[in-house]
Amino acid sequence: MTETSDTRSAAGDAQGAPRSRVQRLMRHLPLIAPVLLWAVPCWILLHTGQHWPLPVTLTGTALFALGLIGMPLAMARGHGRRQQDRAAIVGDTLLGGVWVLFTWSVLLGTLLRLGLTAAGVGDGQSRARIVTWAVVGVAAVLLAWGYAEARRVPRVRRLDVELPRLGAGLDGTRVVLITDTHYGPLDRARWSERVCETVNTLEADLVCHTGDIADGTAERRRAQAAPLSTVRATRARVYVTGNHEYYSEAQGWVDLMDELGWEPLRNRHLLLERGGDTLVVAGVDDVTAESSGVAGHGAHLPGALDGADPGLPVLLLAHQPAFVDRAAAHGVDLQLSGHTHGGQIWPFHHLVRLDQPALAGLSRHGSRTLLYTSRGTGFWGPPFRVFAPSEITLLVLRSPGRSAAPSS
Repeated sequence: MTETSDTRSAAGDAQGAPRSRVQRLMRHLPLIAPVLLWAVPCWILLHTGQHWPLPVTLTGTALFALGLIGMPLAMARGHGRRQQDRAAIVGDTLLGGVWVLFTWSVLLGTLLRLGLTAAGVGDGQSRARIVTWAVVGVAAVLLAWGYAEARRVPRVRRLDVELPRLGAGLDGTRVVLITDTHYGPLDRARWSERVCETVNTLEADLVCHTGDIADGTAERRRAQAAPLSTVRATRARVYVTGNHEYYSEAQGWVDLMDELGWEPLRNRHLLLERGGDTLVVAGVDDVTAESSGVAGHGAHLPGALDGADPGLPVLLLAHQPAFVDRAAAHGVDLQLSGHTHGGQIWPFHHLVRLDQPALAGLSRHGSRTLLYTSRGTGFWGPPFRVFAPSEITLLVLRSPGRSAAPSS
């Protein structure tokens, strides 16, 4: 017994050591990441064989150092207790800009340098300068394009979704999904109006908002959210909380959406009836509600489905795609989610996939459950979208044998 216990203890210690190192690394990540984001492009663009004139090198290095110091300070003032919108805009913009510069310094810088060397183009200094100008040019173009993509009204993505249990009377039901509007430091009241105008052209039976309405309290972002009251649907407008609501007085957002005419589906459901057939439309609080400390909030799917006929098809609103495991276990037919933003700024989607089972689009989970993950209608933080366009989604529900080809 003693020998076995000692053996287990030694094995546990061996497994615990790597875990503790990873945990220590994760604790220091907020300190390490900004240094890498600013130091790596500084080194690649200014100090790897370019031999710029001394004033250029000193000025460039000083700008990178200023960014390294200024970005965390601006973000802390913008998103911390002070909630200063101007500081948040500066910090978020610097974060997006340096992420793009870091990515393309590493990828394009390395590949281009290798290619020029293999082709025998110029000497070391000329190749280094070509790399610098190419990276700066590509980053500038991507940031300008990404800013325009983030600020425009999203394109409508349309697709037909066949649900085997959907009755013929509900065939053709039009469901519009908006999510992750993230009203925030940049005033987007006019953008919000135009989004709602676009939604109203789609003649929806059901309009859904799957959370992350804003960054900030309902009182603070009311003007940007107010156009949501103009959204039209023939049957219902429904809403569930996202994780960002729980950073910003979630109950205030629930109350405001109710005031604006949206029905908060907080672990409950309603019935959508047409042509003699019925669809259960259910919603749950975001999973972060469980640890938020907000009284009465928490994701509870059994509660959301309580009283519903188990033979009826179920459309579930849940902010995070990761909730789909619970949905599949309860036989949900279709879950609508957001949260991922499609990665928002490439190649951040690789990190998103470590946390979520789907990035964007339609996917199957289990024998019955479909998941549609929207890339989001707005943007979080950095005002850029690079290779991850925003969307307003029109899903046309089809009963068996009546599906049309999906289109965008």
